[in-house]
Amino acid sequence: MASVFFSYSHKDEALRDQLETHLALLKNQGLIDAWHDRRILAGSEVDDSIFDKLNSADVILLLVSADFLSSSYCYSREMQRAMERHAAREARVIPVILRHCDWHGAPFGKLMAAPQDGKPITAWPDRDEAMADVAKQIRKAVEAAGATSSASKAFATPATVQRAPSSGLLDSLPRSSNLRLKKEFSEQDKDEFVRSTFEFICKFFDGSLQAVGERNPDVTGRFERVDSRHMAALLYRGGKKIAECSVRLDGFGRDNGIAFSHDASSRQGSFNELLNVHADDQSQFLTTMGMSFGGGREKRLSEEGAAEFLWELFIKNAR
Repeated sequence: MASVFFSYSHKDEALRDQLETHLALLKNQGLIDAWHDRRILAGSEVDDSIFDKLNSADVILLLVSADFLSSSYCYSREMQRAMERHAAREARVIPVILRHCDWHGAPFGKLMAAPQDGKPITAWPDRDEAMADVAKQIRKAVEAAGATSSASKAFATPATVQRAPSSGLLDSLPRSSNLRLKKEFSEQDKDEFVRSTFEFICKFFDGSLQAVGERNPDVTGRFERVDSRHMAALLYRGGKKIAECSVRLDGFGRDNGIAFSHDASSRQGSFNELLNVHADDQSQFLTTMGMSFGGGREKRLSEEGAAEFLWELFIKNAR
């Protein structure tokens, strides 16, 4: 069984929890045992407990985000030690890109990152798909190293590594890493999630329209913030309009949602696609009504995933 160590910023704890859930099959099959600092028992020395596990881990997951890079503990201590062990072939380091950030220049920037192509988990339209991809890559790494039969042979820890003495209490009282309880989301939480997603979509379209014009000299993009609940986007090639849309905070029935229309001047209640907010026992997400081609009602969209999904509906008319 291979031991897996999570190095992460506590601001990304919710994403870490979701990723650990996707590793459940690997755990159930006896391929891995996962550890992170939330398993430290009260009264234990924090640094000793962390570096004892870090120095003995077979696989080290760096959960990368701007908060991870700005954390002196994650970046200067855990990551540096992880890279030392990776260079010595004592462990395998896998960067898992959680959120957009400038990570390619980091010491781990030369390593193959997960998910596929290093695309941040929060940028995937379906976050479950991204985390499932990470789980598959971890499985391949473990199996390629022969960890399925003997992790100790695949990743031998040299005698020169000094381990902190383990706590007798920690050894005698094993505990589960699955300590999550159901989270409750109020109507206010859902309203704020929809509002923050809409604001992100506005910024995303504004930036994307500028970028598409820079890449395509004959194309001009225009972003309009109509009011606090409504935006419009237009694309012109040689003065001719080739794509347009509007995005609004809108509702269908009692649900707050985000409405998309291929008409930049559409009115309230008129849309070609609608995103509604939902929640499971751990997080909030958006789903589509499935009105557009390839809408995929089963997909759970994050803020970035929703922005990418609506941008694709908009830009495809210009192709």
